[in-house]
Amino acid sequence: MSESSPITPDPNQSEAVANPADRTAKTRQLLGMKGAAPGETSIWKIRLQLMKPITWIPLIWGVVCGAASSGNYTWSLENVLKAATCMLLSGPLLTGYTQTLNDFYDREIDAINEPYRPIPSGAISVPQVVTQIVALFLAGIAVAFTLDLWAGHEFPNVTVLALFGSFIAFIYSAPPLKLKQNGWLGNYALGASYIALPWWAGHALFGELNWKIAVLTLIYSLAGLGIAIVNDFKSVEGDRQLGLQSLPVMFGINTAAWICVVMIDVFQGLIAAYLVTIHENLYAAILVLLIIPQITFQDMYFLRDPLKNDVKYQASAQPFLVLGMLVAGLALGHAGI
Repeated sequence: MSESSPITPDPNQSEAVANPADRTAKTRQLLGMKGAAPGETSIWKIRLQLMKPITWIPLIWGVVCGAASSGNYTWSLENVLKAATCMLLSGPLLTGYTQTLNDFYDREIDAINEPYRPIPSGAISVPQVVTQIVALFLAGIAVAFTLDLWAGHEFPNVTVLALFGSFIAFIYSAPPLKLKQNGWLGNYALGASYIALPWWAGHALFGELNWKIAVLTLIYSLAGLGIAIVNDFKSVEGDRQLGLQSLPVMFGINTAAWICVVMIDVFQGLIAAYLVTIHENLYAAILVLLIIPQITFQDMYFLRDPLKNDVKYQASAQPFLVLGMLVAGLALGHAGI
């Protein structure tokens, strides 16, 4: 409106004011974030909601870290395409499979904690969800096998990793094991799936996966366990009602918050210490410098009110954690581990 335009009452003013918040809620729903809202009618957007695109990012990044730790990655067009295909495998396909599977088995819990999710809100039928789970799984295994052929592997390393990761995703969500019922086992399975598995896939694609890389990334995954605990704070009430032993339910909010931050900081610190032992001192120093802002945000946000500030803490601190992963990957590749 120009300064010379007449000002007239707008009967739709309240709706216009509400639109930005409404759009934000719909965006959060589409990405699979906390604080979303129901109401989406497009079946393809609903299917995307089930796959929680916001959760793809760390797994895509894990592939980058694995390629770096292999020490063999070069910036050729073929390698870029291989890496991008592996990111498609780890992110949209198998993480999408995992998240859809989890929503399928968590539909009763989500009806309490997140009723706006596609299944409890009735936006998509159970048979449609099952079809999506099967399609994503089969597509993921097909892409993994294609990567093995492309890389010339005699043994299908990437396919085996894809099958193993899919199995872990199944026992994490599905009874009778349902690892997520136990705060320690479930969160470690989640942490390892976010850090170790895509790291292994990226490393195996460009180099030879060995036991040292496997062990180091499993140790790093204990920091991922701490990150996984952050996600439990949004579900405390539903977990308590349905008897799920998440750490906030087992130990209480404050104690669980401290367990969370100690796991995140200590195990990153141990990786930095290991880098010193292999004479990668510069990389170790950079990793330590990336831990410091995480500790700062833990004090500023998370430890003061983990229920209110969980999302704010993740948005502030996790970029430093994932940058630290890349620093560690580069160090391991440089050292030839």
